[in-house]
Amino acid sequence: VQLQASGGGLVQAGGSLRLSCAASGRTFSLHGMGWFRQAPGKEREFVSRITWSISYIYYADSVKGRFTISRDNAKNTVYLQMNSLKPEDTAIYYCAAYRYGDSLTISGIPYWGKGTQVTVSS
Repeated sequence: VQLQASGGGLVQAGGSLRLSCAASGRTFSLHGMGWFRQAPGKEREFVSRITWSISYIYYADSVKGRFTISRDNAKNTVYLQMNSLKPEDTAIYYCAAYRYGDSLTISGIPYWGKGTQVTVSS
């Protein structure tokens, strides 16, 4: 499975961005996709994820109410709509995909896209 993320950029605090992640290859094997982020000097952290079949959705507490994850099964694409952005949201955002039974940890998730930079200015 290959993941291609896009949509990062520079935005002022309070603004919005939408990230996209398109999956290709053996996508039929996937159980879900999601987003992680890594700020400078910090560890990579979970942001949000969604399952393919029944759309179970999960968010980190830090983004609840501001970020919305969605999917388009026909396009094998997951989106992350980010509103009310804060400077602390500045990070490289990574798309991730996993199969049923995979451990949902940084080391357990098998598929990662190249990151896309999100910078929020104050």
